[in-house]
Amino acid sequence: MARTRIGVLFGGRSEEHPISLKSAREVAAHLDLDKYEPSYVGITPEGAWRLCDGPDDGWESGSSRPAVLSPDPVTRGLLVLGDDGYETVELDVVLPVLHGRFGEDGAIQGLLELSGIPYVGCGIQSSAVCMDKSLAYVVARAAGIATPDFWVLARGDDIDPRAIRYPVFVKPARSGSSFGVSRVTGPQEFGAAVAEARRYDEKVLVEAAVVGSEVGCAVMGSGRELTVGEVDRIALSGGFFRIHQESTPETGSENSTPIVPADIPDSSRRLVQATAEAIYRVLGCTGIARVDMFLTEEGTVILNEVNTMPGMTSYSRYPRMMAAAGIPLSELLDRLATEAMAGSRR
Repeated sequence: MARTRIGVLFGGRSEEHPISLKSAREVAAHLDLDKYEPSYVGITPEGAWRLCDGPDDGWESGSSRPAVLSPDPVTRGLLVLGDDGYETVELDVVLPVLHGRFGEDGAIQGLLELSGIPYVGCGIQSSAVCMDKSLAYVVARAAGIATPDFWVLARGDDIDPRAIRYPVFVKPARSGSSFGVSRVTGPQEFGAAVAEARRYDEKVLVEAAVVGSEVGCAVMGSGRELTVGEVDRIALSGGFFRIHQESTPETGSENSTPIVPADIPDSSRRLVQATAEAIYRVLGCTGIARVDMFLTEEGTVILNEVNTMPGMTSYSRYPRMMAAAGIPLSELLDRLATEAMAGSRR
């Protein structure tokens, strides 16, 4: 029986390029090669696409070759460039293990839609909305889901820092992980925090701090058929949760420990899962997403953000939550690819 030809895209042009490489290495280590025939395409920080043997160190050199994804749905695959023209590598499905800008914002999803190749993850619209935290808040609020109070600073906008009630978080509106995020306790810190956020995005989100525990929930599937994973809780010893900012995150964080299953009451766990599922549906997510929330002392759940291509690294929260629900990474990848090819999400 022929193996399924899966294209694994990794790397990319965002600040999360190194994280994507780690995610792709975990994917490569857990992909069932009896069932799948992978083609690995690394995207350099400059945006060059290279067909390579895998995401190990040195993938962009050696035997790698320039490649592009054909926007022609008749081709349905890669065009691999050579001295004498090009050859075609046909694909049955694509797994875009890309984080942040150009990976989760609808850009690569648009190209994949043009190609006609089924792909894992959210579509164009939900990817774009979830990537922009302010838009996600607007949509969620309209559906009756609680969000933090927030203000948006577009390019050229300004705000009197004395008019804000502190503490607040200042963050890029459209960036991943914790890049450019600052916790601001007073007006004297505000200007520098906005400048730091604008290193990553000209649109800045100013968000009221929420008193409560940071919790998350892994969700997978489309339509009525959703799989909701275990809930985790981020135990903080101080400061705030700054994922991927550590020098060696594989060995743990200086101030945070993910606890999965979360050490919260069963009633709170069920509420977090139900809220995650509701947010997933309201924002139009399909395939895969990690929903991050706050659980307050009063027992209410407030949206933090939605990650439409969560990390798959050895220390990432999403695969840990799914593993705790009885779905190891190899099975998770199989289910994601199978569901994408079934076309149930479009």
